[in-house]
Amino acid sequence: MITYMLATMIILLMLGFPMMIPLIMAALVGFYMTFDGFGQMNIMIQQMMGGIRPTALIAVPMFILAADVMTRGQSANRLINMVMSFIGHIKGGLAVSTAASCTLFGAVSGSTQATVVAVGSPLRPKMLKAGYKDSFTLALIINSSDIAFLIPPSIGMIIYGVISGTSIGELFIAGVGPGLLILAMFSAYCIAYAYIHKVPTEPKCTWKERMVSIQEALWPLGFPVIIVGGIYGGIFSPTEAAAACVLYAVILEFIVFRSLKAMDIYKIAKSTGLITAVVFILVAVGNGFSWIISFAQIPQTILGGLGINEAGPIGVLFAIAIAFFIACMFVDPIVVILVLTPIFAPAIASTGLDPVLVGVLITLMVAIGSATPPFGCDIFTAIAIFKRPYWEVIRGTPPFIFMLVLAAILIIYFPQIALFLRDLAFR
Repeated sequence: MITYMLATMIILLMLGFPMMIPLIMAALVGFYMTFDGFGQMNIMIQQMMGGIRPTALIAVPMFILAADVMTRGQSANRLINMVMSFIGHIKGGLAVSTAASCTLFGAVSGSTQATVVAVGSPLRPKMLKAGYKDSFTLALIINSSDIAFLIPPSIGMIIYGVISGTSIGELFIAGVGPGLLILAMFSAYCIAYAYIHKVPTEPKCTWKERMVSIQEALWPLGFPVIIVGGIYGGIFSPTEAAAACVLYAVILEFIVFRSLKAMDIYKIAKSTGLITAVVFILVAVGNGFSWIISFAQIPQTILGGLGINEAGPIGVLFAIAIAFFIACMFVDPIVVILVLTPIFAPAIASTGLDPVLVGVLITLMVAIGSATPPFGCDIFTAIAIFKRPYWEVIRGTPPFIFMLVLAAILIIYFPQIALFLRDLAFR
């Protein structure tokens, strides 16, 4: 049965159908073969509706809406200016500022694509003017946006938490350590690149200019305070924190900064509605797909045939990392999380792995895959935003992919990188 399901997905993908169509058709093929027809189709519909029923999913459109408001307003630029004022003058400081800004904006948006747009649009021209090659600049922006998928709030972690039943609050705090590790690795590479290619430094800001930039960024810095402080201070649930972020973003951009007008509300709502509709359709279809493969015991068959159940915790983590990485090179990250998480669930349970550690690793690997050729979604976001050819966008990615894979290996062998803050907050 799994052969027919995979063949259906591959054929429809090659024909150019949107991802939701191959996924639902593969699920229907599996349903037909399992139940000898469509007479009990109501079961599949119930499973699909059940996939979008968890209240935690309400956080997804809320964070998308907040990110859209901030991207169109001044919050992103104010955060970037603050980072630039402190480290822009060091060797490679502009590149390091780009990576740091992606991290900081990730603490606001939780979306890799939003980060590419919000940070890449203002900083790419500055980096090109400063003497950085466009291939390096594009690769830095695309891969630094991966950090946004790890730093809370993370849409990928919300989806994984809903599918696996893992605490979203624990997942959020566990993503901070790996995110900062990757930022440190990228910063070191940026400094080395600047020295090797003799990139000139930027003028140093005075302390007065730095204080002004901090003052301007104080309001946007309230977002991570609301998210992290609110959740771990016991004030908000992750869903409530998302709603508070929307309210805060609207107040900032429409009232305090006055960067948006009433006529912008329609555009923002339309954009958020379209993205949310796609995400929820994928979640519903993915839940139906996951149910049918679980009902048919396909995960047990696949894992047993590959011997993964006997591989031990480290072996299972490596298998998960490789599978999610490769899948996201071709398919949307949300779809990969929805489809592959149930397949590996038996192996995760049998080896006693911490689901929070697994969630962090999965989130990292789908982020890497989404910025990796041939079809990583962040690559095509950059092509659309910066109007550059495909080969130029991917030319500088190998060093960053190597560092990201190295970070994943370190997390596998040293899980406290991810679990230290979680244990500190929840144990």
